[in-house]
Amino acid sequence: MPAPLDTAEKITQYAHPDRLVSTDWLAQHLGQAGIVVVESDEDVLLYETGHIPGAVKIDWHTDLNDPDTRDYIDGKGFAQLLGSKGIGRDTTIVVYGDKNNWWAAYAAWVFTLFGHEDVRLLDGGRGKWIAEGREVTTDVPAPEAVEYPVVERDDVTIRAFKEDVLAHIGNGPLVDIRSPQEYTGERLHIPDYPEEGVLRGGHIPTARNVPWATAVAEDGTYKSREQLEAIYQEGGLGLATDDEVVTYCRIGERSSHTWFALTYLLGFDKVRNYDGSWTEWGNAVRVPIVKGEEAGEAPASLN
Repeated sequence: MPAPLDTAEKITQYAHPDRLVSTDWLAQHLGQAGIVVVESDEDVLLYETGHIPGAVKIDWHTDLNDPDTRDYIDGKGFAQLLGSKGIGRDTTIVVYGDKNNWWAAYAAWVFTLFGHEDVRLLDGGRGKWIAEGREVTTDVPAPEAVEYPVVERDDVTIRAFKEDVLAHIGNGPLVDIRSPQEYTGERLHIPDYPEEGVLRGGHIPTARNVPWATAVAEDGTYKSREQLEAIYQEGGLGLATDDEVVTYCRIGERSSHTWFALTYLLGFDKVRNYDGSWTEWGNAVRVPIVKGEEAGEAPASLN
């Protein structure tokens, strides 16, 4: 049986209130049977310094990614991973992490590739939980392994590849959620982050720039539905909920945060995350790139 929904007024305003929970809700339901809390951080050592009691750790790099091919683990690997964490197919998963949930949203997106039905994000993530003075522990739980079915990963519905993006240019909205400096080509990487070896700077033609943090309130939670509508829909980016949208960033983590907002908070039906993102596009041969602040036009060669 799914865990109860969070009935906080802000949560209930979203298109899919079953996908987000507040820190108050989690504090009330912590330890409840059928709920597993997962921490997934950019700083993969952070969990060991203290985490929400009972939370298990999933390392985005070593747990979710294939060690050799730039791709995700397969259905067998996913089944082994979740089963080892005590997660069954009908378990309610609550994911949280650092960086205002960049990697938590990324983990939620990967879980969705495998069709796990009940994946919820903790609004505000690790930062809000700790800022509120809530309990943390260094005790690492040892969940009893359970059976998780082997499910084939769906790489079509919410995932886009380079060829999909090439076909999408000029035919649907592209949302580049990186910093303005990355978008214009001034920088090849996130400000204050190390150089990652991308050969070209700029953005995909026709992509509009809405940095991921635009959707975040001062306390690290998502802004209200009304505020998000003003950013992405009428009066803002001008998207409609039936648009086929592709989001991208550097490697797909920040754009997962925006994928989540568009899909579950605003109710967009067809949002795909291009996880190859700029580390692939900026290194690819003969793909079109636009530099500067303007979105640019679709190249005639693609029409």
